[in-house]
Amino acid sequence: MLTVRRTKFAKSRQLPLHASTVAALSRYRRLRARFVRTSPQLPFFVGSRGRRIGQPLGERQVHRVFIELRDQVGWPNRGAHDAPRILDLRHSFAVRRVMLWYAQGVDIDQAMLSLSTYLGHAKISNTYWYLTGVPELMAFAAKKFERFARAPGAAGA
Repeated sequence: MLTVRRTKFAKSRQLPLHASTVAALSRYRRLRARFVRTSPQLPFFVGSRGRRIGQPLGERQVHRVFIELRDQVGWPNRGAHDAPRILDLRHSFAVRRVMLWYAQGVDIDQAMLSLSTYLGHAKISNTYWYLTGVPELMAFAAKKFERFARAPGAAGA
């Protein structure tokens, strides 16, 4: 479980993590221990070189590393921005989760509450916003509407 503390809404929450994510974070912790003396107060992600050794990563550092990794993997740009951004990972996660739920026949309206909680949204409408304008999800929604419209007792049926 990952504990997210003091979010922008002054809330904390715990998030389950996939086993592969736990393994990657464990490798990072072992690597970090080579450079930085650990303590309970130490942030998980810290600088490992120069003046920033053991200090929390700043936004600029995180952005720089993200760009470097993005370029290494050759991540193609499919959005309306110059290149994929960190926030795009969050959007992709939300969209893919809902697409998987649709494919599995999950009641999306019920499942969206758990996704909203996982993402830390104060209002569920903020979670639904992630799903607007995604052609694959719009196709799922259209199919659902077609079934509704053909149902006995539906207007015009």
